[in-house]
Amino acid sequence: MFLTLLGTGDVRQVPVYNCACAACDSARLDRSRRRGPCCALIECGSQRWLIDSGLTDLSERFAPHSLSGILQTHYHADHAQGLLQLRWGQGLSIPVHGPDDPEGLADLYKHPGILDFSQPFAAFERRQWGALAVTALPLNHSKPTFGYLLEAEGRRIAYLTDTLGVPEDSCQVLLQSSLDLLVLDCSSAPQPQAPRNHNDLTRALEVIERLQPGETVLTHIGHSFDAWLLDNPDALPAGVSLAHDGRLL
Repeated sequence: MFLTLLGTGDVRQVPVYNCACAACDSARLDRSRRRGPCCALIECGSQRWLIDSGLTDLSERFAPHSLSGILQTHYHADHAQGLLQLRWGQGLSIPVHGPDDPEGLADLYKHPGILDFSQPFAAFERRQWGALAVTALPLNHSKPTFGYLLEAEGRRIAYLTDTLGVPEDSCQVLLQSSLDLLVLDCSSAPQPQAPRNHNDLTRALEVIERLQPGETVLTHIGHSFDAWLLDNPDALPAGVSLAHDGRLL
């Protein structure tokens, strides 16, 4: 089972339009420092699932019938905007599994095209596709949002983005057995007060302490956090590293 981080930025992405901070200037000079919309690809045997669909070039990246489907964490635009164009394809059906959110994004539910939203996850529901097992875990966000526990081939990976902390019931599922890898939302440097909707580094480290994964990769990174890390290069403890677009885990 392999997880590829296709995009690792927050809603603004990196570089931010018209921002001259050190992180944004660096990203303009070095493409490897850029961050696209937060999303990933999980591959296990014949299964190939996109996690979130904020990329706007999905039809160019993924040939017809190359995806088993899409695991949608939630329907904020930066995580779902790629579906607005993809839905107008023809000659196939792409299952989209995620939270039951009738508001969705724009008119996606009303005019789904080739997208099949008919089987939303229930909280803590576990589904099996070939060797890959996926469990939907409720997170703390301003829209109905799931993280996903991915289990196959002896590995347990938790992909938890767009959350402030992790609800205790979801922690209990994750603690049933040791986690090999935790991919965790961490959008900002340490803040004096808890942010809304997303972890800062302080809250992310609290989650890591609670879950005790073998390895943690921080994602959904904001430009200000990238800039802060340039000035604080030793801020991340052992076993915790920063995501970057294209990273294979």
